Formats: sequence, structure tokens, C-alpha cells
Amino acid sequence: MKKIQHILIAPIFLLLTSCGIYNFTGTGEIDAKTFQVNYFQNVSELVEPGIERDFTLKLQDLIQNQTNLTLTNTNGDLVYEGEITDYRIAPMTATADLTAAQNRLSITVNLRFSNKNKPDEHLEKKFSFYYDYPANQQLIGSQRKTALTEIFERITQDMFNETLAKW
Repeated sequence: MKKIQHILIAPIFLLLTSCGIYNFTGTGEIDAKTFQVNYFQNVSELVEPGIERDFTLKLQDLIQNQTNLTLTNTNGDLVYEGEITDYRIAPMTATADLTAAQNRLSITVNLRFSNKNKPDEHLEKKFSFYYDYPANQQLIGSQRKTALTEIFERITQDMFNETLAKW
């Protein structure tokens, strides 16, 4: 009976002691209490109204939902800022009669990240992603919303992974 107890307790003990500081979002211990996301201005050649606000809010929401950091408007321990540098729609594939069969919406965002408590973690990097859609469809309404949601989810998650999860 004692042998069975040891067999059952040993894996539980190892599991609890081997995890260290970890949470389900993949971040380790964050040496900060607050974060700030400044407005990401759209400086691309093609201006799409509202994407600056949507992107900024998406990044704020992601960090709030995956950490216990408090959002602040000024003096954040972690500061995310930058701009949308490219918003582009381009044909991707052609049909037999040389017309576009598929288009691609690509968005690139330049991020400047600073950590007041760990200056060696400062970062400036471009993140981009795309959404492909049939060329015979317009990128309006729900199609536009789906495209922007997919692109922004990927870019913000990549930013989060790079700055906080260290993946």
C-alpha cells in the first residue's frame, strides 16, 4: 500500500516542482505593473479609415487579457508605440486569361517597445501578416472585418510573443 502511495505522489510532486514561474499565456515573470499602448498612426500610402484605432484597441485587449498588467495612458512600465507602415492590396494568382484569381491584403506594423525596468529589452521591429481573398470579391463589409481581424490577431500575438512571452 505504501509503495502505491509513493508511485502516485511522486509524479504529482515532480509536476508541481518542475513548473517554476509559469502561467497559461506562456509569459514568465513580468517585471512590470503597468503598460501603455500609444496610438498606432497609419502612415502607409493607402489610407484605410479606422484601422489605427482598431489595431491599437486589439493590442491593448490582448495584453490585458493575457497578463495581469494594468493599462495606463501615461508613464507605463512597458510602452508599445509605432505606426502602420504598409496597407496594400495586390493580385496573387492569375487565371488562364491573365486576370487576377486571388488578391492579398498585407499589413505591416512597426513596433517600438520599451521596458522602463529592463532597458536591455527595448525593441524596434516590423511585424506583418496577410489575408487572401477571391479577386471577384470586394474587400468591404464582413469580408473586410474578417480580413482585419485575422491580420490584427496574428500581428498582435506576434508582438506579444516577442515582447512578453520571449518566443
